[in-house]
Amino acid sequence: MVTSQETLDALRECPRYGLDELVQIVQVLRSENGCPWDKEQTHKSIRQDLLEECYEAVEAIDMDSVPMLREELGDVLLQVVFHCQIEREQAHFTFDDICDEVCRKLVVRHPHVFGSVQVKNSEEVLKNWDAIKQETKQQTTAAETLESVCKALPALMYAQKLGKRAGRAGMDWSSAEDAFQYIRLETDELEAAMASGDEEAISEEMGDLLFSCVNTARHLHLDAETALRASADKFLRRFAETERLVKADCKEMSELPLSVLDEYWAKAKEKLS
Repeated sequence: MVTSQETLDALRECPRYGLDELVQIVQVLRSENGCPWDKEQTHKSIRQDLLEECYEAVEAIDMDSVPMLREELGDVLLQVVFHCQIEREQAHFTFDDICDEVCRKLVVRHPHVFGSVQVKNSEEVLKNWDAIKQETKQQTTAAETLESVCKALPALMYAQKLGKRAGRAGMDWSSAEDAFQYIRLETDELEAAMASGDEEAISEEMGDLLFSCVNTARHLHLDAETALRASADKFLRRFAETERLVKADCKEMSELPLSVLDEYWAKAKEKLS
């Protein structure tokens, strides 16, 4: 498709852009006389871009930044439109097809709004949602519901979803205390694997230990991904303060023994607490 100069002028001079213009701009970028880079892209080549834009939108939410969120949601929308354009060129589906499908899904999964089903609270809404989802996806076994969990999720999120769905089928601990006991058990098994020097066993037991931690977090009504992120951010703040204290004494961290660094770390921890 060759884009006319009239179309280019209209898009360049548009007083206010909307969704239709965004779809059209992406079509132009992918057209014969469009952008060389945009024309070369495939689903796989921009896969990481979609992930990064989603994470940046999440960061904007975490920062409570409205301007940043507005920008990042636009970047996410661009990725959606771009992927749709690739499929449109293959005559597989269009952006309208995606909108139609998600709207139909919303109507079907909200029978308490668009139908006659009565619900008392959010818990019943989620219960109905899961039942409808299982029915529409023709999942007849509990294993199929676990197998349908997105495998591209970060490992902690993936593990937590698996545990949650297994719990719905009745395979779960009765309390956080019971789940916590498995952390102790897996810690002992990891220690034994480390003593054996078997790298494959060490990797397996480390994974089991992390999985047990995720399930304990779930029973404590915590999101494991969020909890680990908070700890990692806390580590970063304390590391930066430790380095600042070391440099204030005209020293270099790389030249100090761990015992001395631990003393600086304790000072940083106390200052930031």
